Amino acid sequence: MTQALVQDVVAEVMRRLGNKTPGSPASNSGGVRAGEDAAANDAKIASRGPTVSVPIGQHGIFGSVDQCVAAATEAQKKLSRLSLADRDGIVKLIKSIAKQNAQLWGKIELDETKIGRLDHKIEKLQILELVPGVEFLKTTADSGSNGVCLEEYAPFGVIGIITPVTHSVPTLSANAVSMIAGGNAIVANPHPSGTNCAAIAVAEYNKQINAKYGVDHLITCIVPPTLETADQIFNHRGIQLLVVTGGPAVARAALKASKRAIVAGPGNPPVVVDETACLQNAARSIVAGASFDNNLLCIGEKQVFCVESVFDKLMTEMEKAGGFILNARQIEALTGRAFVIDPKDNKPHVNKDFVGKDASVLAAAAGTSVPPTTQLLVGETNKDHPFVQEEQMMPFVPFVRVKNVDEAIDLAIQSEHGYRHTALIHSRNLDTITRFGRRAATTLFVVNGGSPSGLGLGGQGFLSYSIATPTGEGITTPLTFTRYRRIMMTGSLRMI
Repeated sequence: MTQALVQDVVAEVMRRLGNKTPGSPASNSGGVRAGEDAAANDAKIASRGPTVSVPIGQHGIFGSVDQCVAAATEAQKKLSRLSLADRDGIVKLIKSIAKQNAQLWGKIELDETKIGRLDHKIEKLQILELVPGVEFLKTTADSGSNGVCLEEYAPFGVIGIITPVTHSVPTLSANAVSMIAGGNAIVANPHPSGTNCAAIAVAEYNKQINAKYGVDHLITCIVPPTLETADQIFNHRGIQLLVVTGGPAVARAALKASKRAIVAGPGNPPVVVDETACLQNAARSIVAGASFDNNLLCIGEKQVFCVESVFDKLMTEMEKAGGFILNARQIEALTGRAFVIDPKDNKPHVNKDFVGKDASVLAAAAGTSVPPTTQLLVGETNKDHPFVQEEQMMPFVPFVRVKNVDEAIDLAIQSEHGYRHTALIHSRNLDTITRFGRRAATTLFVVNGGSPSGLGLGGQGFLSYSIATPTGEGITTPLTFTRYRRIMMTGSLRMI
């Protein structure tokens, strides 16, 4: 990673999430020098970064990338000797552990990261059972006069992952399910502000996996995670694949790495509402999707474009569905607090102090108060408003009044900024739905539902917390983290 790119990542982290740069990188990033005691080195490393409540050097928690890779490599070899049924058992064990600890881990994560909602932190761990496992690994066979051809899916080996602060334990856990199902081991570099909760989960997963299957360190976690350790993961020869979930700068860094990277990048999902829509359903869907974990989801509804003939009716339905409507003065006050002008580009950027905060916090910044049950704020803005153009990750959704659905589609696509992540529409006109879907060309396209339905929550399909839009893999599954292999037995095994 170039120095300029490192600076980009620092700027991105500071701008989006406001975390202090995690210390000046040490010369060897915690690697053990000749003659240096490993335990003493781990203790020294831990003192530089976030405090964790699990022992370093045990059950997957290490102080350097080299130690993580060595342990994960050995664990992956042991995993490869287990049966597919054992692999399935490990995956189900991870899901069970996450569900059993959902309330405790949800609170630990919220206390550490200070963003999102406790009930949804808990729910994101309880629904891990919807993440697919070994059932996706199906061998195909083709036989003919020339022999038998088998096509199978093999592991990469050791996968290096970068996880976001927005969904620290859920993303790590879901990745573990899919990657271990595919036969891989993991080296995780969690976000510095979500280190402790990630380490707690990793240690518990490894402890129970080792007790039942005799494999420890199948998931490893670097403590403390830094920009330097992320760079080492990107370039380590013992890591065969990168999986990065995060913002634009981290995505760019991964795409410049000298090995294959699967990148789950940013999104700014627009919603189109036309005159044929069921407005009651649209309102309920928008509130449910945009308020989930205080709009931290990358798929969450971020801005709405509604035709003027039903705009006022939709706003009435939004209020009935639990949305609190801000007036123009209140929106202006909130905007002045929720965004800051960067002197470098003279443009508004998200104020990290408001990312993932409750609706009541935003309401206070707007100069008003809301009932304690309020989950989402809404209000009318123009198309160029910062809340429309920025992926703001707050429980306030701007609504833009447009003349017709053609204008709605044009503005929605412009506001999505070509991320091709997620777009939504509420309409009963199949031609309009088709036209928007084709033009948006997003990985997720949700029709007449809330954004979570695109991931199997209230809709068909399966769950994943890493949606690879920049690199095209889409909603990741165990197959995403495998290598295609063909075995051709020429003239053999033909019984008839």
